[in-house]
Amino acid sequence: MALSAGIVTLTMNPAIDVSAAVDYVIPDEKLRCGPPTYEPGGGGINVARAISKLGGDALALFPAGGPAGLLLASLLDAEGVRYQSMPIGAWTRENLNALERVTGRQFRFLMPGPTLHEREWQAVLDTIATLEPRPEYLVASGSVPPGVPADFYARVAQRALRSGIRLILDASGEPLRRAAGAGVYLLKPSLREFEELTGERNCEEARLPVLGQRLIDEGRCEILVLSLGAQGVLWMSASERGRRAAPAVPVKSSVGAGDSMVAGLTLALARGWPLRDAVAFGVAAAAASVMNPGTELCRREDVDRLYRELAAVPSSSMS
Repeated sequence: MALSAGIVTLTMNPAIDVSAAVDYVIPDEKLRCGPPTYEPGGGGINVARAISKLGGDALALFPAGGPAGLLLASLLDAEGVRYQSMPIGAWTRENLNALERVTGRQFRFLMPGPTLHEREWQAVLDTIATLEPRPEYLVASGSVPPGVPADFYARVAQRALRSGIRLILDASGEPLRRAAGAGVYLLKPSLREFEELTGERNCEEARLPVLGQRLIDEGRCEILVLSLGAQGVLWMSASERGRRAAPAVPVKSSVGAGDSMVAGLTLALARGWPLRDAVAFGVAAAAASVMNPGTELCRREDVDRLYRELAAVPSSSMS
């Protein structure tokens, strides 16, 4: 398999995101929606799409099956995103995003995804182990579908470590905890996920660097980028740390902001940028994403402009 970029993304529970608008969401009524849009979905797939929008290149790996799986491949072809799908017997899921026009509220209906058999998820692990040429970065992002064990990302981490691949993980719950136990290169949790991982709830901000440093000291990650939503990020490694505020932008939708952040961060690291600059580029990508309606990801021109603004303001240090 030819691989021209050093980034591969992994999506175990890909989706077709179907979006439509309706005046009001009312129970027990037939709701007349506007024309639907269809987009590729799932954490790692969105990261690969955002990397492509930012002028980079990534290969998206994912299991897929049924007509929805074929549609997913067609949509990625249309966007020019490279991918390798691994066949499964069940159908790829479809999610529904409904915009209530009058109020501007969004309703997101997420399906659990198909049940994967052991041979199907094992084939994904085997593919990761045999990637040639070997990527520098592997981004594992999103939920795992039914049938996939809770330690799946931990197994991915072990294979990445043996192959010298830097694993960037954006997950939650037990899969996140197990993978962190195996050790990953970079973790990008939300505050809620961070609290679940550390076992401390309702953390005061002054406590966050202490808990983050503990994760690094315990070998659960080399780099922590803790997403604080509209408050920006706290980031740290064994040798440096900082806090990066999010730029003030008009918010139209928060969907895809996390995936855009991971995309910007990963692309900048793959280009050899210092960590503090890579974090700023990721924050710019997340902010650019929320400026767009619905499930649209970041736009390159917005990211470049916001990054220039952020670069003019040094990242605040944390003791």
